[in-house]
This record gives sequence, structure tokens and C-alpha cells, in this order.
Amino acid sequence: QVQLVESGGDLVQAGGSLRLSCVASGSIFSINAMGWYRQAPGKMRELVAHITNGGTANYADSVKGRFTVSRDNAKDTVYLQMNSLEPEDTAVYHCYANVRRRLKSVPYDLWGQGTQVTVSS
Repeated sequence: QVQLVESGGDLVQAGGSLRLSCVASGSIFSINAMGWYRQAPGKMRELVAHITNGGTANYADSVKGRFTVSRDNAKDTVYLQMNSLEPEDTAVYHCYANVRRRLKSVPYDLWGQGTQVTVSS
């Protein structure tokens, strides 16, 4: 079974930091882009950060300068370093990966179950 498992969510005070991790496991031939979305109660899902397999990253305007996405291709892992956290960052954070199961198979998006980040004021 191919899956993504996130970790690192926690309760933190405003101004604090957290590091989220997401590991892909199972039979995967290759991983293209990876990244993070978040969804807060009553709000639309928001793309937080996206990183290609070459390391090119993009961020939502709301997190630029505070969050950093990175990946370890050897470990099939993507990270999200979150600094200067604000109460508005409170949400469930989901990682995703565009994976290919076999050499000639069609790539598809794989999603994790999510990890809760809560920032208190």
C-alpha cells in the first residue's frame, strides 16, 4: 500500500516554530512534485508550499519569509519548517506527492491524512 504519513503537528505559542515531516512509503517508482496544503475550520483548502523534484519551491503569499519547504529524495520525505507562527496558521496540514508507481504508469496525486497545527495567541 502506498501512503503518505505526516508528523510534527503540535500546539505552539505565537512566534514559535514547528517542523512538519511527511514520508512516502510503499511501492513507488518515482515522486515528482511534493508539498503541503492546509485547511482551517470554515475555510477553503489553501496551498501552502510546493516543491519540484529538482528543488524549486513556491509559497503562498501568507507564509513567504516564514515557512520553508524542503525534501530529501533519498528518503521520499518532504518537510515544512514553520517559523514566526501566527494564530492564523492554525489548521490541519496535509502533505501531497505526485507519484508514479511503475516506469510507464500514469502519475497521480497521493495525500496524507493530515496533522493538526494549533497556534495560540
